[in-house]
Amino acid sequence: MTTPHFSGFPAAGAFLLGLMLVMGGCNRPAETSLLPGEIRYEVRGMVRGLPPDGRTIEVEHEDIRGFMPSMTMPFVTRNPKEISGLRIGDAISFRLSVTQNDSWIDQIRPISLQEVHLPVAMAAPEKPSNAPRLHEGDTMPVFRLIDQDGKRISLESFRGHPFVLTFIFTRCPVPNFCPRMSKNFAELQDAMKKATGPLSQTRLLSISFDPAYDSPQVLKAYAEHAGADPGVWSLATGEKAEIADLTHAFSVYLQPEGGTISHGLATALIDGEGNVRKIWRGNEWKPEEVVQAIKGESR
Repeated sequence: MTTPHFSGFPAAGAFLLGLMLVMGGCNRPAETSLLPGEIRYEVRGMVRGLPPDGRTIEVEHEDIRGFMPSMTMPFVTRNPKEISGLRIGDAISFRLSVTQNDSWIDQIRPISLQEVHLPVAMAAPEKPSNAPRLHEGDTMPVFRLIDQDGKRISLESFRGHPFVLTFIFTRCPVPNFCPRMSKNFAELQDAMKKATGPLSQTRLLSISFDPAYDSPQVLKAYAEHAGADPGVWSLATGEKAEIADLTHAFSVYLQPEGGTISHGLATALIDGEGNVRKIWRGNEWKPEEVVQAIKGESR
C-alpha cells in the first residue's frame, strides 16, 4: 500500500519546507521575508465567484506545480481592497502563500484571458443524491459506515451520546480546509477528555468523502498522525452512495477535479437522540464555539 501523505500536520510541513528550498523561493520579492515554513506560489486563473464576505474569491486556477492540480476553489485575501473591483469572468494572477496552518492570497492583478491556460474539460459531477437536505432541528438520517479499525458504525453507535461530525479527505493539501477541521477536532478531543458532564460524553466523527482512496487502513494512519483517541474520535469511510447521501444531506459541495476533490465544508452537532442541533458552514468555526453549543451556552 502506498504510504499516505497527510497535509497540514508536522510531517507535511517538513515536506513542504523541503520543496520550498528546492523551488528556490518561488519568485518571491526579495524585500518580503517569509514566515517559518511558508511557501509561495504564483497562480493564474479565472474568477468564478465573489462570495458576499468581501474577503473571498472563487477561482478556477491552473495547475499549481508541486501543490495541487487545476480546480475551482475559494481563496481568502487579507486585503479586501485587492478584490473590490473584480468581476466574475476576469482573468487574474496572484500569489498564494501557504504555511502549515493557513493560506491566503495577495498581489492580485488582472491579466489577459490569453495568459490563462485551463484544462479543456473537467470531470463530470457525480449523479446527484436524492437524500433530503438537513437543517437544524431535523433528525439525523440513518447511516452505516466503517471506522479506522474496520468496525461498522452507525447512528445507533452514538445513541445516548452527543457527537460532532465533519467531512474531510486525507489528501486535502490546503491547510485551512480539511487539515484545519482535524486540528479543531484534536482540540475538541482534548477538551472532552478533560471535561465532566455532557462534554465528556460527546464523541467526534470525521467522515471521508474520498472512499476510493481513504480506506480504513489509510484512515487509521491519519488518525494516529492526528492523535485521535478511538474511544472519542472515529474516522469513517463507506460505500460511495452512502457518502454521497451524507454529503448531500449536509449540503457539502463535491467536484472531482484533476485527481483531487474541490469541496465545501460542514460541521454539525448531533444530540444523543439523533437530532441536528447546530450546523457550522465553512472553516471559520472555533472549537470553543462547539464546546459552548454542547454545554447549551449558545443557541
